[in-house]
Amino acid sequence: MATTADIPRLEMLQVADMVAREKGIEREEVLEAMEQAIQKAGRAKYGLEHDIRAEIDRKTGEIKLLRYMQVADPIENESVQVPLVEAQRRNPEAQVGDFLTDELPPIDFGRVAAQTAKQVITQRMRESERKRQYEEFKDRVGEIVSGVVKRVDYGNITVDLQRAEGVIRRDETIPRESLRVNDRVRAYIFDVREEPRGPQIFLSRSHPQFMAKLFTQEVPEIYDGIIEIKAVARDPGSRAKIAVLSHDSSIDPIGACVGMRGSRVQAVVQELQGEKVDIIPWSGDTANFIVNALAPAEVSKVLMDEEKNKTEVVVPDDQLSLAIGRRGQNVKLASQLTGWEIDIMTEAEESERRQKETRERTELFKATLDVDDVIAHLLVAEGYASVEEVSDAAVEDLAGVEGFDEEIATELQRRGREYIEKRDAELAQRLEELGVSEDVRSAEGLTLAMLVALGDAGVKTLDDLGDLASDELREIVGESTMDSETANAIIMKAREHWFPADEAAAQGSAGDVAKA
Repeated sequence: MATTADIPRLEMLQVADMVAREKGIEREEVLEAMEQAIQKAGRAKYGLEHDIRAEIDRKTGEIKLLRYMQVADPIENESVQVPLVEAQRRNPEAQVGDFLTDELPPIDFGRVAAQTAKQVITQRMRESERKRQYEEFKDRVGEIVSGVVKRVDYGNITVDLQRAEGVIRRDETIPRESLRVNDRVRAYIFDVREEPRGPQIFLSRSHPQFMAKLFTQEVPEIYDGIIEIKAVARDPGSRAKIAVLSHDSSIDPIGACVGMRGSRVQAVVQELQGEKVDIIPWSGDTANFIVNALAPAEVSKVLMDEEKNKTEVVVPDDQLSLAIGRRGQNVKLASQLTGWEIDIMTEAEESERRQKETRERTELFKATLDVDDVIAHLLVAEGYASVEEVSDAAVEDLAGVEGFDEEIATELQRRGREYIEKRDAELAQRLEELGVSEDVRSAEGLTLAMLVALGDAGVKTLDDLGDLASDELREIVGESTMDSETANAIIMKAREHWFPADEAAAQGSAGDVAKA
């Protein structure tokens, strides 16, 4: 049987160098793995209870097997500790906490010991290789890599990246794309995680940034920073939109992305399996950007609600289907691209809605302010939508309405306030009759009218309010008077007393409020 002393010293270092080159890891890591393997075999021979360590000289390859004993007073473990008195007999300068070492005879590497050593070295090499892979790829998130399909399991594709393996999950592939073993494939690194079984490199071909990076590779002006990709939206395998901006007024961003005879954009389309790409000029004016994003449809008018981040877009009657797109694809991509919720309506629908709103508001002012058609129409035409707006307006603003003066403005505000006071008194009385609790009445974001509507629906306590889902709350108080975000906030506030303070914060981070 071979002993550690029989192994040629230089050969040990040569083996370490060879393994380090093959695996692409540091020589020191290989030598440390060898030391650990020899150490494990030494403990198996001399006793697992001993502190036995192996050392390989980095220059000569000489192997030493040493037993470490720590100087202690008093002794707690005789296997790894030595009394201070005995230690000072061997070394007069020894102090508590110091280590004494005894060199042990070389060990025989039997079949089992050799196998154990091989397993330790293999395990350490695997760990070192995983660490190297993670360190190499963790900073490459956002890059495009190229590899060869190694295997396909139930739609999940394993890609050989030469120095590592990546995974394209089924939902990250392009629909109807068929990749086979040994096919070369390009993909976008969107996540790298360090997991117990090794680093997981997640790749994607459906990610919007995959298309953006393809354009960066195909268009030198984007790579050089002359043209900037501002936003990307994709319906993988079908259609995509990309918004670009040129920082050089002499360069057309769309023409640069399309290329001579469409060569650049066609290279991207081919990689995306025929996905149709709309290249759109980005604009700092949100309304213009929304109009551009809905291309090829023509837009007549854009009505924006910045508080709700929502916009209504009016298009000619014959442009409706083009603006919406097949299965709503065009408006969905435009919404993703701009970050705005977009509602499409025709000019006829918008005109009809405007007339309906005018009629309703006119009747509202006639009933609440006790005025005739002319004054009610003038208020509506000036943009006033409620009695509260009239009552809270500055007198000079109200007097500035065509045909009004300060006397009329003051009288309108007086009538409006009288109406509001009377209405609120009646609503408060109704709340008392319904028995709505004070906790619910003090909830932020609920008006008297909303509270009465809740009471009529049987919602009278915080528990009743907390039991609602956001869509149920909006249906009771009127969907036009409350958005989903506000409804969620009100319900989560009502639920706070159900949870300890620390859990309430976690509950508030949930998305849409689900029915309890």
